[in-house]
Amino acid sequence: MRLIAALALLSAATFGFCGSVRGAETGFEVIDTAVISRHPHYFHGWPTMLWHDGLLRVVYSGGREDHVCPFGRVEMIVSRDGGTTWAWPQVLQDSAIDDRDTSLVVTKSGTLLVGYYGSLAYQGHLHAPERRLAKVFGPQLEEHLARWRNAELVTTADEKEKLRGPRMIRSTDGGLTWSAPYVVPCFTPHGPTSLADGTLFYAGADGKKAGAWISNDDGRSWQLRAEIPVRAGEMHAIEADDGTIVLQVRDKVPATSGVAAATVTGTLQTESTDGGRTWTTPRPIVPGGYPSQLLRLRSGALLMTYGVRVKPYGVRARLSDDRGRSWKAEMMLADDGANDNLGYPTTAELQDGTLVTVWYEVTRDSKLAVLRQMRWKVR
Repeated sequence: MRLIAALALLSAATFGFCGSVRGAETGFEVIDTAVISRHPHYFHGWPTMLWHDGLLRVVYSGGREDHVCPFGRVEMIVSRDGGTTWAWPQVLQDSAIDDRDTSLVVTKSGTLLVGYYGSLAYQGHLHAPERRLAKVFGPQLEEHLARWRNAELVTTADEKEKLRGPRMIRSTDGGLTWSAPYVVPCFTPHGPTSLADGTLFYAGADGKKAGAWISNDDGRSWQLRAEIPVRAGEMHAIEADDGTIVLQVRDKVPATSGVAAATVTGTLQTESTDGGRTWTTPRPIVPGGYPSQLLRLRSGALLMTYGVRVKPYGVRARLSDDRGRSWKAEMMLADDGANDNLGYPTTAELQDGTLVTVWYEVTRDSKLAVLRQMRWKVR
């Protein structure tokens, strides 16, 4: 409770915002909410959404038994009516290890790029099931462990290692067919962004450092442009209408006096005005909210959406009318989460200005996570 109270009292002068507000006060309205995932017996996680050519596409990690497991695969769902209905999931990639943390971007030529990370983190839980799995699966622990162990037998340790790390697949026919996976030099949820000049810009981490990578060949190859002075963790970047690249990263932010901890997890921001070659000193934006996705609206305003893993659990958003220099009051889109296993929201803007936000969330009556959608508008 002390931490929650501290987050509420963080200085507006320090963080450049003025608290959370509901739709009635801040001028946004919720049109509807829905669960859009189609497999209630699986765990869904880490979506990224794209609006392009009249279609909404969401990629995510599906086929899962838990937050960390060996069965994660890359799936995509498509809506042709702005999120009213969604097609049955299409499996894009399913290797012998955990394929997770998906991203989606369209290039200037119309190529779709899907990124993901091949992870072996589940092995730590497999070798020490008392650490987490016993709590998650309870009386069914041995049944799940048997499946996990059988999954490990599919490939050798060396073969698994070749599947580990950041990967990308590409489609040049609107998602009908996809390339074989290929290695990319960095990774972050929500992936790269397409700049106005057609350059693909990828702010991510290579396991050691945060960097700005660019591609001028439609995502086939990537070159490091510069290191970024932020934590090598989860980040996302967007180009503002004046060419400024705004980047936000999940990291520790300062806490105020009277708080036991010196820092809390939140969002830092840095900007570049020279295409990602140099960056401003990172500054705190949101305490308690992470990681964020950034979107430039047709109006030129920037929108950040992010999960909150302290009570009330949910998803929130902020707008900036000055290219990220300052952010308006926090909009509490959803505050009814069952626990802190939720977030990674992703937002797209439809032709009529409707905003569609999708995130993953473990429900109250299950230990599995669904994909939850909200359609809303800024008044």
